[in-house]
Amino acid sequence: MELTRIQRERAVDAVYQALRQAILGSLMKPGERLNVDDLARKLGVSLTPVRHAIQQLATEGLVDIKPRSGTFVASLTSSEISDTFDVRCALECLAAEKAVERAKPAQIRHLRDLLKLLRKPVKTDEDRQAHEQNNLEFHRVLIQGSGNQRLVEVYEALNAHIKIARLHSSSGEWTTRLAEEQAEHERIVSAFEARNTAELVAAVRAHIERARDTMVAEMQRRKTDADQQD
Repeated sequence: MELTRIQRERAVDAVYQALRQAILGSLMKPGERLNVDDLARKLGVSLTPVRHAIQQLATEGLVDIKPRSGTFVASLTSSEISDTFDVRCALECLAAEKAVERAKPAQIRHLRDLLKLLRKPVKTDEDRQAHEQNNLEFHRVLIQGSGNQRLVEVYEALNAHIKIARLHSSSGEWTTRLAEEQAEHERIVSAFEARNTAELVAAVRAHIERARDTMVAEMQRRKTDADQQD
């Protein structure tokens, strides 16, 4: 993935999208310093749209602007990740309550189709990218089933922070938990099909809390390993 020159009228929007995708696509790593002059040169724009785009990214929490130090891709602590997952859990549980009454049969069928895709073996980087995209779509369908557009918008904004959290905790061990993840997804869809609100909310909560605890533990373990190497 490489940054390409911008050739659109609304340069600020285009620069914002390019930088956001670079951050969420791992081209720019958590903690990496951003050089405004260098970014403007690579994107083929003036400094002004880059600065405005960075301000937008800072508002979204994807970039940290530190006075007299510089601008950096956001780095999250394990505590911040835990807090983010708590908010995600609240949103998805609320969506689940609403979706039981409002979700369309086609949306539930879509979840079943995604379950089949999520069962595929993950052996290559391409497999992992496909798996993560299908997993993201699985949760997006659940959120959209709520029929609450404002909830969808808040969730999408929060999801950027979840992606950054995954960049922090990325490791090869995640494949060992695929069977557990699949079982959790199966429980969610079964409860959804039965229109069982209590069971669906419980299944969603258990799934997200397990993911939160796993990610936080991985981050803390990696920090401990890094401290021991120093």
